[in-house]
Amino acid sequence: MMSEKPTRGRPSKIDLLPQDIRDQLHHLLRDKRHTQEDIREAVNELIDQNGLGEDMKLSRTGLNRYATRMEEVGARIRQAREISEVWVSKLGEAPTSDVGKMVQELVRTLAYDTTLKLTESPNTVSPKELNQLALFSQRIEQAAMVSHKREKDIRAAFAAEAADVAGKAARSAGLSKETVNTIKRQILGIAQ
Repeated sequence: MMSEKPTRGRPSKIDLLPQDIRDQLHHLLRDKRHTQEDIREAVNELIDQNGLGEDMKLSRTGLNRYATRMEEVGARIRQAREISEVWVSKLGEAPTSDVGKMVQELVRTLAYDTTLKLTESPNTVSPKELNQLALFSQRIEQAAMVSHKREKDIRAAFAAEAADVAGKAARSAGLSKETVNTIKRQILGIAQ
């Protein structure tokens, strides 16, 4: 894995190119039919046509570094879109409680990844970071408990309504009061 070195933020040659040439470069990079050498030659020809000078021409390594960076960004964007499409289709079909569970699980995963990165870091973890992580974990679990309680309450309310409807139907069908109560108890027992 490459280590990321801090830089002064100096703009690259590509950053200094006119917008229309950069747009053409980006178009060529997205079109997988072209080699980097073909792209470099085409962009350097545009630089010549615009009279920008030899010092603005792209080198092989400079273009390769830029193309690699753009591909990494593009890959992250594509991955985010794919994940979003999966979750959007899933969220559209899932009941609210399932949505909450999925979000909580996603947040737990992110918290775990963050904790793992902190433990792998050569630096010690500050008390402030530990406190924030502990609060974060506590809030996730509180949200899970509230969600679980809400789901349980919804089930109980649904079961009570179903038991009432079943009881009325059983009475109108001529069943005894004892049989109606047994049916109600069985329905209400399912909800617990």
